[in-house]
Formats: sequence, C-alpha cells, structure tokens
Amino acid sequence: MSSSTTACPLDCYDACRIVVNESGKLKGDGSHPVTKGYLCPNLNHFHAFERLRSPRFRGEEISMESALSALIETLKGSKGDQILYYRGSGNVGMMQRSTEHFFGSLKAVGTSGSLCDGAGEAGVLLGRGSNKVLSPQMISESEVVIFWGRNPHTTHSHLLPFLEGKKIIVIDPVETAIAKKADLHIQIKPHCDLHLALLLSRFAIIEGQHDMEFIEKYASQYNDFYELTQTVRIKATLDMIDVTLGQIGSILELIRGKKTAIFVGVGVQKYRNGADVLRAIDGFGAIMGFFGKPGCGVSYMGNSLEGITVPFESIRHRVSKPTVDFSKYNCVFVQGANPLSQMPDTERVKRSFDQTAFSVYFGLYENETSRAADLVIPAKTFLEKSDLRSSYGDATFQEMPQLQQSDIGISEYDLTKVLCEAFGLTIESEEYYLNHFRSQIEYHEGTGYRAGALGIPYEKGFENGEFEFLDEIDLGLNTEEGFFLITAKYPKGLNSQFNRAEGVYFHPEAGFAEGERVSLASSVGTVEMAVCHDARLRRDSLLIYSGTPNANVLTPAQLSYEGENAVYQEIKIKVTQK
Repeated sequence: MSSSTTACPLDCYDACRIVVNESGKLKGDGSHPVTKGYLCPNLNHFHAFERLRSPRFRGEEISMESALSALIETLKGSKGDQILYYRGSGNVGMMQRSTEHFFGSLKAVGTSGSLCDGAGEAGVLLGRGSNKVLSPQMISESEVVIFWGRNPHTTHSHLLPFLEGKKIIVIDPVETAIAKKADLHIQIKPHCDLHLALLLSRFAIIEGQHDMEFIEKYASQYNDFYELTQTVRIKATLDMIDVTLGQIGSILELIRGKKTAIFVGVGVQKYRNGADVLRAIDGFGAIMGFFGKPGCGVSYMGNSLEGITVPFESIRHRVSKPTVDFSKYNCVFVQGANPLSQMPDTERVKRSFDQTAFSVYFGLYENETSRAADLVIPAKTFLEKSDLRSSYGDATFQEMPQLQQSDIGISEYDLTKVLCEAFGLTIESEEYYLNHFRSQIEYHEGTGYRAGALGIPYEKGFENGEFEFLDEIDLGLNTEEGFFLITAKYPKGLNSQFNRAEGVYFHPEAGFAEGERVSLASSVGTVEMAVCHDARLRRDSLLIYSGTPNANVLTPAQLSYEGENAVYQEIKIKVTQK
C-alpha cells in the first residue's frame, strides 16, 4: 500500500512528521530526526474526534454557498473598523494566515498579544533581541538539563529520548513525571521563579562560577545586574519561596563546569511581571555563559515565524487579545479559536460576544464559541488542503500536501479567495503563496528547516550586540488569603480541543474530600467544581487544567506589563465547602 508524508497540524512544540497510507491511517515517520516515529495521543486519535460537518446560521443547517453569501452580506454592511478578525494562535499552518490577507486589505481590526506565551517572549526579546530555541538534537552534547516550569511528558514529549545519560534538574511547583525521575527537584512556591533566578545569579558570582570570558564579550553590564541581585534579602526570600540555601547550592554544584541547557515553560510567566521572570532566568544563563555554545542555552517557546517572510497583507490596527471587547464590533470573525472558553474573565467575554451584531466561527470543532456564533463555517482538516508549517520547538519547516478529498468544509485560502473576489481585492493563486513558503525551506538530510536556522543559537552573539540584563524588579508576591492557581496543559487534550478535564485538583492533605463539591472564588468570579486529589501538588496550590469548562470564570482580564499576555495565575482562589 502506497503512502505519503505530511506534518501534524496541532498547536504543539513537536510538529511531528506523519506517514499517511491510502486508507488514511496515520503513523509516525521514523526517519524524522526529531519526532522519530512517535505520535501523541491527540494525533493518534485524530479521526475519532467529531468535526463540524455543515455550515449553520443561527442554529439551522445551511449550504456552504448560503453561508458565504451571509458572510459577504454582513461584511459589506460594515466598515473596516467595525469588523474584528480574531485568529487563534493554534493556527500553525502558513496558509491559515491567508484569511488575514482579506481582513488586512479590508482594513479590519485584528488582535495583538497572546493568551499563551507573550509575556515570556517579550522578556526574551528585551534581553537577547531575538527568540531562538534549542532543538532536541542540540542537547545531545548537554551534560545537565534543567526543566524550569516545563513538563516535557505533556508538552514536548519528543525531547525525552534525547535526555538519556543527562543529569536532570526540575524547578516546578508540581511533581511532574520528569520531576519524579530527576536528580534534583525544587518544588518551588508558585510565582517565585524570579526570586530564585536572581539568587542563583548572585550565588554563582559569589562562588566564582560565572563565565568572565563570555560576560566581558557579550554581557558587560553584568555588574549592574549583580548589584540588582544584592537587593534581594536572602533569608527572607528563601523562606518566602520555600527553597533552601542547600538546594541552591545543589543546583550550582550539579552544573559546575557542565554543559547545561535550560528549558523554560510558559507557566512561569502567567503573571503581570512574566517578562521579568524570563529576563531573570536568561540573566542567569548569561552569567553562566550558557549562550552560543554546544550543549548549552536557555530555551523558551520559540517564534515559529523566525526568519520567515509572509506574503499576505497584514492587519495594521490591533487590540489586545486577552481583553478585547467584542461588543464594540458589528461583525466578529473567529478563526480556529475558542475565546468563550480560553479568554480570561469568561462572564465578561460571554456578555460582550452576545452583544456583537453578528458573530462568525470558522473552524473544525464544536465548542462554546461555535455554539454561540450566528454563523458557523466548517474548515478543512490538514489532510484535505495544502499547507506548510514550522515549529516553535525546533527549526523544522515542513510541507503538508493535500492527501484527501472531502465535500466537508472550506480551506482558509479558498475562503479568502471567495471574499477577495466579492470585494474586488487582489489575491494571488494558491500555488504562488505555497511556492513563496517553499522557497524558504532549506533541506538537510531529507528534512526541511527554516532558512538560516540551523546551527547553535547565538553563536555569533546577540541581535542587540550585547545581552541586556534586567535593570529593575518588582518582587511583590500576592499575599492575599487563598490557594495559588496553577493552569497547566491537560495531558489527554489540547486546551479546549479533544478531551477536556473536569474538576479542581488539590493535594490529598489540603482539607477536601475526593469528589466533594466546592465553591471556588476569586476577585473576578465564582464557580463550583468537584474535588480531585493529586499528591503531586503543593498543599498551598490548586490545579485547574487548561480547557476545563468554566475555569476562566475565575481569571482576570488583565495584561502583563510587557507582551500583552493573559495573566491567568495572577490571582488567588478562596475555597468554600458546599
């Protein structure tokens, strides 16, 4: 039986390469240098999840022709600044961006910022000038790997085979699967990573472990940063963050003279000062001279567009995604997103979405947003259209050829073409855009990569000439009564797609019985959930997985100080037994 290859479309670090046989069965491509033939449970069961099959207008099924006519009629009755285009960040395909070409040409309003990683990326850019990642292959030379708020078993499983023989350090308030196997696990109090990073830098310099050769060449302002770390009171801070001086010494001893790679997760930056957290962790990496060397580095969630030029018209006027007010627009077009579940302050979001004159959902799956939308337009799956995707976990850039025919849905490009033709706007052929992206792929041993992306990140220094250290800090910690909120990825789903978690998780000794109903209250809202036990948690924390229904009734519609990011974990939760 003949087969073809494509790439996974899901919002994930890994971007698996897939072999598809004639019957449509998916399996991993064992020849891929990163994913090596393994597929995650979500992709393995891709065909099992029910997709949207028919367009709907206010609850009634209609034809695709009627759906497109209704959309065009509404758009023609609205000025550009009365139209909001809201695209989910999980639309990782290059051609999925083609819809912005239409809305940009129409001078519609778009969104900026992020519900995911924006604060951390802002911090990375302020320090390094660009956001480059360590691919799994790059840690083959590492001797020590630190997972700082990162759970690779759930979010980046293809890293795991590359960890064999490495010393592992985990800094995480949850005893994750990798923490159970680690040589050292620091079960830090939530929202205290900034404090720990500053103390690590301070003690590294005191112990003479800093890399003076690197610092003099690429980070000459380190003395100012060292003075900043000296403003942190040692004993009071260690007591506050629940870390001992011995644990700091253990970290420094494990990495002494060793090639060390640090992988940082998004959980550490879900706060208003999230950018400062990444800047402090990067600052520790710079003090240690971890950048630009084999087997070393600090790696956050990368920018999958790094080095790629996009040929589509871009939207110029944007509003912050985590706090957007849908009610201000005559038409809201939501693509591949579920803001009624994933945006913070759910009740506010629902009210504003209900008040927009006309709402459109364009995507694959039924969710809270599709059920509330006036018009629902089903999309094509990744197997039914041509596309390309890059990765934010490595430098791969892969083609996704059309492998199946289907009468269901419409692709992003075909929808864009229909809209552009209806409005007399210029659009090139689909093949023109595909070739534009293909021309930016560099092939190495049969695998495509973003042009110029291979090699050791920052080997030639930083975009700004030097690394820019954090120069001021806000060490304030939420001292309100209540539990710290942790919002982690659910291992059996993907945000609000596929399987979704239920309930709230506590340590068994937190004082709540398994299965009992509790009321959770924040400064934003109140919700009732069933208690689940999880001994991996701290007793002062509770866990609600991302995508849990009504979880964001509790979270605040606030922005990070840098990066326009949602700050889901900024608040504390008070719990009342029913």
